[in-house]
Amino acid sequence: MARSSTRNTLRTLISGAALAALLLPAGTTPAEARTPAAATRGAAAFQHPGVLVGARQLDFLKAKLATGAQPWTSALADLRTSKYASLAWQPKPRATVECGSSSHPDNGCSDERDDSMAAYAQALQWVLTGDQRYADKAVSIMDAWSGVIQEHTNTNAPLQTGWSGNNWARAAELVRHTGAGWSAGSVDRFAAMLRTVYVPLLTPGSPRKNGNWELIETDALMGIAVFLEDRGLFDRAVDLWRHRLPAYVYLTSDGDLPVPPPNAGIKGGSALVKYWNGQSTFVDGLSQETCRDFGHTGWGLEAAAQAAETARLQGVDLWGEARERLVKAVEFHTRYDNGASVPDWLCDGSVNTGLGPAVQLAYDEYHLREGLPMPQTEQYVAAHSPFGANYFIGWETLTHTDAP
Repeated sequence: MARSSTRNTLRTLISGAALAALLLPAGTTPAEARTPAAATRGAAAFQHPGVLVGARQLDFLKAKLATGAQPWTSALADLRTSKYASLAWQPKPRATVECGSSSHPDNGCSDERDDSMAAYAQALQWVLTGDQRYADKAVSIMDAWSGVIQEHTNTNAPLQTGWSGNNWARAAELVRHTGAGWSAGSVDRFAAMLRTVYVPLLTPGSPRKNGNWELIETDALMGIAVFLEDRGLFDRAVDLWRHRLPAYVYLTSDGDLPVPPPNAGIKGGSALVKYWNGQSTFVDGLSQETCRDFGHTGWGLEAAAQAAETARLQGVDLWGEARERLVKAVEFHTRYDNGASVPDWLCDGSVNTGLGPAVQLAYDEYHLREGLPMPQTEQYVAAHSPFGANYFIGWETLTHTDAP
């Protein structure tokens, strides 16, 4: 597709206000004055590296690995045996990544996700081992894509942009701010790629989709905002998070019915029940996607947690704002993953379990850092860690166990 056609498509996808925000100088958005809950302009300068993994964490991890301590040593070994960690990895960039529903068609979707995850794997190995070869490989993957990609198309384009955008931002942040030797020209080109190819699809969100979409997009937008040092984008991500998470995880304090997803036009009890996959009994910790399957639910909860961790590194306490909601959600779902019987009122008595590697961050924050009891999650972590890689989740047993 020609670039002029791409711009027209993006203008169709993005609301006037959001498009105007994209066209303003970095760090400026017309919504700031109207959205007090989103405002973070008074915050300190961005901290780097500061997307999911911060400088204190890296020092902590290096010290643990230097003594062969567990579980970090085994988790690093798990990373280094992953296909993504191979120095033989060869990127497969393309100008147009076309992703339909469930990635059908898959014209570059898997390649982009895999290459972005490989860039992150190489970046992690670089910062933890000091081996320049891993830095060079991460740079080569990112440079390959920033020199080629122009657009994402088809129905899964926003979600695909979120999956890959998360990985790109984390890899780029680590490489750029750890003395890896990434040239200024290449950094600028990569930043331009994020701003022109990724940000326009992430900024509007996906209010009518299942909630994991918008939370994953929000997570990616926040990481990209940190890398770009764009306060306006960061504020936008915080605002999206604050409005979307209460519509994804139910608490009895919300009322008889869940909070409707913002800007989705889903109103009335019957519409909400349908949106919540037919579930009409609501209890603390239930998710909008619980009765769909735990895999997608885990993605939504994990995206919310990842965004909260990045925000923490930037001095914004989203973890505190979400404490009750996320603790109850993770405990609720790990209970059934651990084998508890499913009551008749829940999803007609049958759930599709399998959260995957989606609980480490919340467990680390609320149980290991804050000391809150999370017995179901503790059992799940013990049974399933070290956690590996999945779409936009990568090796968090390594990066976040006991992390300061």
